[in-house]
Amino acid sequence: MSLAQQISALPAPLLKRLHDRGFDGSRLSRWAATIGVERDARNRLPGRVEPPTPDDITAAPVEGTAEHGRYRERGLAALAGGEVALCVLAGGMATRMGGVVKALVEALPGRTFLDLRLGENAHLERLANRAGVHVPLWLMTSEATERPIRDALGPRLDGARCATFEQDVSLRLTPEGALFLDEQGEPSVYATGHGDLPDALRRSGLLARFLERGGKTVWIANLDNLGATVDPAILGWHLAHGDPLTVEVVDKVGADRGGGPVRWNGKRIITEEFRLPHGFDPAAVPVFNTNTFLVDAAALDALAMEWTYVEVEKKIGDRKAIQFERLLGEITAALEPRFLRVPREGVASRFLPVKDVPELERRRPEIEAIARARGMLG
Repeated sequence: MSLAQQISALPAPLLKRLHDRGFDGSRLSRWAATIGVERDARNRLPGRVEPPTPDDITAAPVEGTAEHGRYRERGLAALAGGEVALCVLAGGMATRMGGVVKALVEALPGRTFLDLRLGENAHLERLANRAGVHVPLWLMTSEATERPIRDALGPRLDGARCATFEQDVSLRLTPEGALFLDEQGEPSVYATGHGDLPDALRRSGLLARFLERGGKTVWIANLDNLGATVDPAILGWHLAHGDPLTVEVVDKVGADRGGGPVRWNGKRIITEEFRLPHGFDPAAVPVFNTNTFLVDAAALDALAMEWTYVEVEKKIGDRKAIQFERLLGEITAALEPRFLRVPREGVASRFLPVKDVPELERRRPEIEAIARARGMLG
């Protein structure tokens, strides 16, 4: 059977599950025809790519300066006005922490990652210092993380102050372009990446309701980067520059690798390292993307762009599978970004990623210091 025939022959409940989460079978069939043959053409940026200019990257306002104070006051006013929502990326396939959903892993003794994000949210509402003002906490989940997170949230999950919404899914393929079947002979479903956020958030209705209430800014951060808390001074800086998007970046240290800012045909964007053209030296980019974004809510709601779904080869057991993913940083191709260089050391660090258990063990002292300093422990 052709891939299109394989898809149409899937059980009706599975097809509904897929379509409810953004699946497009005809699109997957088109992609299947390009596997391997057009990987570079799909994944790598065409045209002229250059390092960012020195003026493209601005240092974060320094605490204790008059500038920092002005930006902080502006950010606090936005919080008090109910203009900010915190959106945490909590999806994926729940495979990196021993099969446990990362949100429910104890980042500190007795405190899960989810607990600390809830603590941050409560601290923000105290900062707002105005009765009845809430800072909505939205968690983008996946099929693998949605139910465990909802169960953990319990009655706090009211759809207004706290809500979840699911990212998209698709089906893995074989290197030959047929459906990839797991060990039980079932189609292999996967989450298609944090680039799902704009579509999934609009689909949930949360963004529209936020705008109706006067919402202005959506702060987006990875669940596992507890350094990426909402900072009033950075919020104020974002609001002051007037462009729709701010991206936090940090200096590269040692052998650091990762996506970062470049000039693509003269335009500032964020791109992943594997998307750079052959011959471009990643070392020419001195900073990399932390996946923390401040975005104008109206611009996010109106975002209309043709996404690049990159082709990725995965090892599933002892077999190769192909999946297509999109990356949130690509919104910089449609929304004018500013790049803000933030600290990555000490209690001021805004980059504290935790990808697996050994890294969590190493970072716990830093996590505790930052959680205490930023009011996340209550």
